[in-house]
Amino acid sequence: MSLTYTTYVSQLSNLMVVSSTNAEFQIFLPGCIDYAEQRMYRETDLLATRVTDVSGLLTPNVRTFSFPTAQGTFLVIEEINVFTPVGAGNSSGTRNPLVMVAKEFIDTIYPSAQSNTGLPQFMAILANTTVILGPSPDSSYSVAVVGTVRPTPLSSTTTSTILTTMLPDAFMAASMVFASGYQRDFGGQSDNPAQSASWESEYSKLMQSVNSEEMRKKHQSQGWTSQQPNPIATPPRV
Repeated sequence: MSLTYTTYVSQLSNLMVVSSTNAEFQIFLPGCIDYAEQRMYRETDLLATRVTDVSGLLTPNVRTFSFPTAQGTFLVIEEINVFTPVGAGNSSGTRNPLVMVAKEFIDTIYPSAQSNTGLPQFMAILANTTVILGPSPDSSYSVAVVGTVRPTPLSSTTTSTILTTMLPDAFMAASMVFASGYQRDFGGQSDNPAQSASWESEYSKLMQSVNSEEMRKKHQSQGWTSQQPNPIATPPRV
């Protein structure tokens, strides 16, 4: 069963044996959500966090390009496509994928941002939100960026997320790992020293199935198919 913010808070407080209206619990809650969400997003590669932002626009004679933010802040860039002809976009233009290379390659092959211009063919990561292009664009080409973003966190106003809808069991287990620290149950001198280890073990088991399912979704499972991995299949699928 999927969770909402209300049912998540109710289940979490029930597992912790603490009132959901407790003042200290309310202070603890945002940190618990943040811990569970950040850990799960980093440890998985969910298709649901992948977006395509077609609002980008290159600046003539400027070799740097900052990622658009209309779909959120990009964390991992998978593709950047430049549309031709100039003025054409996602619906009518031709995609020209950029090839990822080292910054030193672009600096060497295209040393001048003003004279080495044309349709960009290469890109290199410059900073968290910026790439450099080679050659520098000679016109204001439209751009599509494909990558992953962090969804809006769960809260009383954002009442459901990808994690509460698709992975409620793993999300609750991750929350309880953090909750064990809040309840001082991390160490051997605590009231329940096995609590944190038990929830960590449960979370790890659940995440194995989460990652297996994500590989199937992307046809990156056994033999690059969408099939469940079969340990006894011989020969393996190709």
